[in-house]
Amino acid sequence: MTINANTKIAVLLKQHPGALEAIVHISPKFNKLRNPILRKVIAGRTSISMASKLGGCSPEDFFNALEPLGFEVDRTVAAHNEIIDEAMPQYLQQAAPEQMRELDVRDIIESGKDPLNNILESVNNLQPGEVLNIINSFEPTPLRQLLGKRGFESYASMKEPGLVYTYFYKKEKQDTVHAATPPFLQSVADTTGRNAAPADWEQMLNRFQDRLNTIDVRELSMPQPMHAILEALETLPPQKALLVHHKRIPVFLLPELEERKLSYRIKEMDADRVELLIYRD
Repeated sequence: MTINANTKIAVLLKQHPGALEAIVHISPKFNKLRNPILRKVIAGRTSISMASKLGGCSPEDFFNALEPLGFEVDRTVAAHNEIIDEAMPQYLQQAAPEQMRELDVRDIIESGKDPLNNILESVNNLQPGEVLNIINSFEPTPLRQLLGKRGFESYASMKEPGLVYTYFYKKEKQDTVHAATPPFLQSVADTTGRNAAPADWEQMLNRFQDRLNTIDVRELSMPQPMHAILEALETLPPQKALLVHHKRIPVFLLPELEERKLSYRIKEMDADRVELLIYRD
């Protein structure tokens, strides 16, 4: 196939089985592509041009590494000025500087902590007409879905690889979004067993005793845990349950489970250990 500076990494990996190793050898920063979860998140949105900036190299380094695999290169195509493909909404175009608020959560995530409380505190402090810019290394899709259900409009823009601005706009007074018990949990906590009683938890484990798939996401950094869980659910047989070992209650995952008609039980083992059982009734 013919490639250029705008060819997505995912296309290269799909086209040739040796493309992954060729790319990884260009820069040590591309070693993260060996992780299948990260590869799924990054490769589909990242072009050769974007990856070059991230890896501290040039598109020509990619071309030289890929040509021996049979790829043909069109060097006449200029690299696009790439951002997440969304049209900038009018509210953002018209926002005055004094209406903009900013929250950078990259250091919080790098430290291994969950920035949810920080985000929701900033969201709840927004006044009508104000815009919150959350600076992150990836697009926080689950957060956009969660706040969208609470009436917030959002827009995401990738400034460069590993730097995403996501804007949330508050048109008028919204309901407060709680971190400890989000709105989508308030109506279902009693019926879904947000924190299952010991007897109920053991009963559910016994029910799926010989029909459990297990996944441990405690060592994964955001947003890998949610992607890993959803990927595991894609291949989960109907008669089986998925047991997830997590560090915290995955609040962004729960509405996604409900939309997929999946039930769950959560057991908080201690401050840094949560177990989640997902199954189909």
